[in-house]
Amino acid sequence: MTVYQLPVEVTAFARWLTELAGRLRPDAGWYGVFAARDPEGLRACFDGAEILPWDVVESLLQDAGEPADGPLADRARALYAAAAAAHDRRPGGAGALAERRDLMEQERRYAESRARELGERLRAASSTAESAGLENDLAWIRDDHARAAARVTELTTRLARVEGRARAEQVPVAAPAWAQDHAEAPARTPAPVRSPAPAAPARPAKARPRGARYAWLEESAEERAPVAVPVLPTGGAAPRGARFGGGGDSAEAAGPARVAEAADPAEAARAAANAVYALQRLRAQGRSGEAHVLLCEALNGPPDRLPALAAELHRTGLGADWSTLLWEAASLPPGRLAAVAGVLADAGRAADCDQLLRQGVARPVEELAGACAALHAEDHHREAHALLTAFVRVRAPEDAARLAGADPRGLVPQLLDAARAVSDARERDLLHALRVAGLTGA
Repeated sequence: MTVYQLPVEVTAFARWLTELAGRLRPDAGWYGVFAARDPEGLRACFDGAEILPWDVVESLLQDAGEPADGPLADRARALYAAAAAAHDRRPGGAGALAERRDLMEQERRYAESRARELGERLRAASSTAESAGLENDLAWIRDDHARAAARVTELTTRLARVEGRARAEQVPVAAPAWAQDHAEAPARTPAPVRSPAPAAPARPAKARPRGARYAWLEESAEERAPVAVPVLPTGGAAPRGARFGGGGDSAEAAGPARVAEAADPAEAARAAANAVYALQRLRAQGRSGEAHVLLCEALNGPPDRLPALAAELHRTGLGADWSTLLWEAASLPPGRLAAVAGVLADAGRAADCDQLLRQGVARPVEELAGACAALHAEDHHREAHALLTAFVRVRAPEDAARLAGADPRGLVPQLLDAARAVSDARERDLLHALRVAGLTGA
């Protein structure tokens, strides 16, 4: 019998997780919710057989009263990143990640649909008791949606890293295709190349409780012709953004400078055509990891070029890839997120802008305060209001109070205005949270 020994990184994180749980009451808080609904899944994570979703780790830290930017949370992030990378390298890791990401995307869509349904019922409610029950159900569904959205982004990032590592181990060391002069796309853009249908899962999925909070849980060996992968030019800057760990201070500083560069329409269209042509070829060969990286790298170029890429993707039948790109953009540093949202709004893509902002509200409140300030600085006041409206719609009033604390003079009236646009009840809840936080009068 083959005995599988856990990687040391997974063991270290599981030990830390067990120590954290020892400080918590298993019948209270988020820990109580997870322990009651999926005790076996939680135990598998404590044993190291599975990796706990990061949003659950954050909830347990919250139960323990630990700040999101405190030393314990920083240590958790480091241990978690190392454990997830080691766990994903195991045989079959890429397939398991892809399967789980698909499940989370289904959960996200279900929660979105369910939230709309509950919202309609709440508006039509005829009694206070009925409204209270619907409000409670809606709060849980919003939590489902936020968790599923965060997990889709996390799993996509982990999957791309696994696939990228596998390609690096198989391909001889050489200058990457996009670092060389690459050929232009044909004068006539080819017809859209459809991706092969995804393979059936190796094993049937087990039935599990509905809701993101309860979900725990190879390339072909044939030779493939290399594909020259053109990317939207980045001006020689190092990769940054969601695909490369979010960058840092330098990445954030580079955002506004890039926004000032007006994109030449002809150059933007040419770059979009080249990128989509390469994307089609990668999809046709089943190289989904490289295709995803190509999309993410587009976020590193001048934001003004993104509307042309969106138009080309939709024109060639690759609208789903544009949706994926928007998901990745939601994880960009605050200034960069605001820049992309502003460019989409200026280009008349208001629906895309609103979708990006809605997806971005799962971020830490400190980052959202920066994104809101950047939008106002660029005179995108409507987009800043849309961001705050989406925030108060899906996040708890206590989170909104924490956000207001970043700039009480500016954000308190803006958040109240956003809450008022959602509902009278939401405005009352926010007012109460602001009073408790000492940010408004009694």
